Amino acid sequence: MPPRSFFWALLMLSGVPARVQGCDFDRATCGARAPGDVVIGIMLPCHRKVKALQERIRPENFDCSDFDFESFLKTLAVIHEIEAINAAGFLPGVRLGYLMCDTCSTASKALQNVGHMLQVNGSLNVMCDYTEHRPRVKIVLGALYSEVSIAVAKLLNVYMVPLLSSTSSAEDLSNKLRYPVFMRTIPSDKHQTKAVAEILHHFDWNWVGVVYGDDRYGSAAYQSFLEDAEEKHVCLDFQEVVSHYLDNGLSRQRIKEVAEKIRSSSAQVVLLILKAELVEVLFQEMIRSNTRRIWIASDVWSKSKTLAQMEGINQVGDILGFTFFTKKSESFDGYLQNLTATPGGYNRFIEEYKNLRFNCSAECFSSNPPSYCPSPKHLTMKSANACNILNPQEQNDDYLVKALDTSKVFLTKVAVWATANALKKLLKCDNSSCSGEINFPPWKLLQELKKVRFELDNHNFSFDSNGDFEGFYDLVMWKPDGRHRRFKTIGKYHVVEKQIEVDVENVMWNSTGNTTTPQSICSKPCAPGSVKKILNVYCCYNCTLCEAGTFSDGWDQHTCKACPNGSWSLKGWAQCMPRSETFLRWRGTHPIIMMAAAVFGILLLFVILIIFLVYRDSLPMKRAEVRLSCVMMAGLSVSFASVICFMGKPSVHLCRARQMMYAMGFTLCVSCILVKAYRIFLAFLPFGQMTSRRLNKLYKPTVIVVVITAIQGIICILWLILDSPDIDPTPPSPQSMVRLIQCNEGPKYIGFGAMLVYIALLAFVGFLLAIKGRKVPQEFSETGYIIFSMLMYLFIWVCFIPIYINNNEHASPVQASAILVSTYGIIFCHFLPKCYEALRGPKTETLERILRRWDVMPAQKPDAVVHVETITPSVKTNRFSVSSTTSIITNEDTPVGSDEVIIEKMHVYRKLGTKMRRRRSISI
Repeated sequence: MPPRSFFWALLMLSGVPARVQGCDFDRATCGARAPGDVVIGIMLPCHRKVKALQERIRPENFDCSDFDFESFLKTLAVIHEIEAINAAGFLPGVRLGYLMCDTCSTASKALQNVGHMLQVNGSLNVMCDYTEHRPRVKIVLGALYSEVSIAVAKLLNVYMVPLLSSTSSAEDLSNKLRYPVFMRTIPSDKHQTKAVAEILHHFDWNWVGVVYGDDRYGSAAYQSFLEDAEEKHVCLDFQEVVSHYLDNGLSRQRIKEVAEKIRSSSAQVVLLILKAELVEVLFQEMIRSNTRRIWIASDVWSKSKTLAQMEGINQVGDILGFTFFTKKSESFDGYLQNLTATPGGYNRFIEEYKNLRFNCSAECFSSNPPSYCPSPKHLTMKSANACNILNPQEQNDDYLVKALDTSKVFLTKVAVWATANALKKLLKCDNSSCSGEINFPPWKLLQELKKVRFELDNHNFSFDSNGDFEGFYDLVMWKPDGRHRRFKTIGKYHVVEKQIEVDVENVMWNSTGNTTTPQSICSKPCAPGSVKKILNVYCCYNCTLCEAGTFSDGWDQHTCKACPNGSWSLKGWAQCMPRSETFLRWRGTHPIIMMAAAVFGILLLFVILIIFLVYRDSLPMKRAEVRLSCVMMAGLSVSFASVICFMGKPSVHLCRARQMMYAMGFTLCVSCILVKAYRIFLAFLPFGQMTSRRLNKLYKPTVIVVVITAIQGIICILWLILDSPDIDPTPPSPQSMVRLIQCNEGPKYIGFGAMLVYIALLAFVGFLLAIKGRKVPQEFSETGYIIFSMLMYLFIWVCFIPIYINNNEHASPVQASAILVSTYGIIFCHFLPKCYEALRGPKTETLERILRRWDVMPAQKPDAVVHVETITPSVKTNRFSVSSTTSIITNEDTPVGSDEVIIEKMHVYRKLGTKMRRRRSISI
C-alpha cells in the first residue's frame, strides 16, 4: 500500500465515532462531524429547548425540540469557514476537522457534550495534572448563550481548553481569574449596557422598564445596566425577571404578568435582555392587547429575522437594538444554497433542516395533526413544492439566505479565522508546510490565541487583556417593510471612545407616526428659571421656580445659582440683570406736571405781589394787611421752591433742603394767617376791659411771626442733628427689579412728625380763632378764607399721613403733591379774592348798611336814641374812620373811637327794655 493511501486509511480510522455502551454518541448527541488533523469543537444550539427538562429525574439522554434556524446558521458558518481554510491551504499539510454538538440551549446538555469532546480513547480519565492531556478537540467554538458559556468555561478551566465565542457577551466572562480559557470576538456586555444607557440619554429617555432573564447573562447585564443608567441619570420604573427556560410551565404565565406590568407602566421605553423565543412570546401578548412601546433589544435578538417576520410585529411599536459588527459574504450565501455534509463526515442537522423544508407533511396541516408534526411556526417554512419532491436530502434552495440575516455570522467567521491564525503560529506553518506537532495539548493553542493579530476583509482583529474584541456596535432600527420588519443601521457606538453616533434625520417613528422623537420621561423637563425637586426617584420630580435673587440658566437644573453682585432676578428667572433705578426723573410726566405747578405758583405769587403793591391804598388791600401778605407770599414761594427739590436723583443735601424749605416757608405763611385770625378775635369778640387790655398787649404781629417761625427753626435744627433725613437705605423688594432711590425722613421719623404736627397745630389754632369770629362781616375780616384754607390744609395732611405710611414707594410725589395743593389753597383763599376786589374798583358803604347786613341793627324804640355817623376820611392819618356815639341812660362813660391802625375795642350800649346790649365801634 502506498504511503499516501496508508495515511488516509489511518485518518479515516481516527474518524470512526466512539461507541459508549452501544450508543453512537457522535450521531445521537453531537450530530455533525468531519475528520481532520486538528479537530475544532462546535458547541452551538440547533434546538431551542430540552423537552420536559423540569421533569427530568434520571440521567438519561436529553430530548431536544424546536429547531433553531438562526443558531443553525452559525454552525453552518463555522463549517463553511473550516472548509474554506482547508480548500485555501492556509495550513499546508494540515486539515481541520470539526465535531459539532447541539447544546439545545441548555447548560446541562452542553456539559455532557464537553465530556464527550475531551475524552481520549473513548474515556475521560481523572488525572492530577492535565498538562499533557491531549484530547481530540483542541478548541471549542461557542456557546451561543452566556449562561452556557459560563458553565462550560468552568469545566474547561480544568483542562485549559480554549473556549472561543462570538455571541456570549456576559461581563463576568471577562474575568480571567474565573474564566482564563474563555475568549470572544465581541465586546463585553459592560460596553453594550453603556451603549444602551448612552442611546437612552441621547434621546432623553430617562424613564424605562427592564425585563431580563434569570440566567447569568440576563442578571449580569441587568446589574451592569443599573450602574450605567445611574451614571446617565436614567431611572427604572420597573424591573421584571422571567425564567430563561421557556419550556417551564410557569414561564408563559410569568410573561403574561410582565406584559400586564408593561401595559400599566408609564414608561414608554422597555429594555429586553431576553432570548429571542421569550421576546416572541412577550410580543404576542403585546400584539393581543394592542400595546405599543419603544423596545430596546439586547444583542441576543437585536437582528432576529424570526422576530422581524412574526405576524403582527408592526403593532408592537418601535424597536432599536445594538448588534455586533456584521458583513455579508457571497461565498457563504452560495454555500447555503447548496447545503451538503462535508465529504468524509456527516451532518444530522442539515438532514433535519431539509426534512423540515422539503419533506411532505400534508397531514400536519389538517385540523387534528399527528403528534410527530413540527410546530406551526416550522410549518410556515415548509417549501410549497415539498410534496412533489422524491428525496428531500437532495434538495436545496435560497430559503436560508432570504429568511435569515446571513451577515450576522461574520464574527463567527472571525472566530474560525482567529483559530486558524493561532494554529498557523503554533504549528510553525510557512507557505509549504507546517513543522509543529499536530497532537498538541490545548493550552498551547490558548497561549497563541491570546497573542494573535490578523486581518480579515480589510479589518484588523486582536484580543485585549481580557480576551475580548473591542470594536464597535451597530445601532439598528426595525423599519416596517410591508407586514414585517427590516433592519436599518442608524448609528454606531465606539467601544474605546465610548461615543455614540446616531443619524435619525427623517426617520419615521411608529410611536408618533412622524419624525418627532417619542418621549419616555417620568416628569416633564424643568425649564430655565426652575429646578428639580426630587420626589421618590431621581427622574421623578416637581419643577420649583428659583427664588428672587437666584436663577437657573439651563434645563433640568438641580440648584439655583445666586446672582452676582450688582444684579438681581425675579422669581422664576433664567438670568440676572442689573436693577434699574427709579426716582422722580425730570423727564417724567408726573414730575413735569409738579414742576410746572410749582413754577406757575411762584409766578402767580409774583403777579399777586405786583397787584398788592399797586393797589396797596385800596380798601381791600388795607383790610388784607399788605405787609403780612407779602411775608406770606415769601413763605409760599419757599414752599413752591421746595417742591422742585423733590425732582431728580435724591442726594443727602436735597433730602434735607426740601424738608427745611417747606417747614420754614409754610410755617412763616401760617404764622401770618394766625396773626390775622388773632386780630379778628380781639376786635370782634366781647371780653372784659381787663381781659381786653391783656390780650391787646399780646397782639404784636412781628414778634408773633418771628417767635412762631423760630420755634419751627429749632425743631428743624434738632431734626437735622438727631434724626436727619438721608437716602433711604431700605433694600428693594425681592420681587422688584427697580431700585427706588428716595429720601428717608429720618430713621425714626420723629423730626419729620414734629415738624408736621407743629404746622398742623398752628393751622388748628388759627382755625379755632377764625371759627370764633365767623359771624364778623367779610368787609371787616377774612374769617371765611382763614377757616376754609386751614380746613383744607388739615384735610390734605390728614389724608397724606396714611397714604405716606402705606405707600412708601410713592412718598416723595405724595408729599410734593400735598405741598402744592395746600399752598395753592392759601393762594386761592387769601390772595386771589383780594386781587379781584382791588381790580374791581372801590366801593363806599356806610356803617349803617354794613351793620344792617350784619343783622345787628335794632328796631327803633321810643326809649332808645342812636346816632350813626357815615364813614369819613381823616385827612391827618389818611385813614378811614368809623365812629359811633350813643346816648346811654346810665352812669357809665362811653369810650370814643380812635384812628389807630390796631383795632381798639369800643363798647356801644343801648337800652333794649330791661336788657343791655353791647355794640362795637370799628376803626380801620
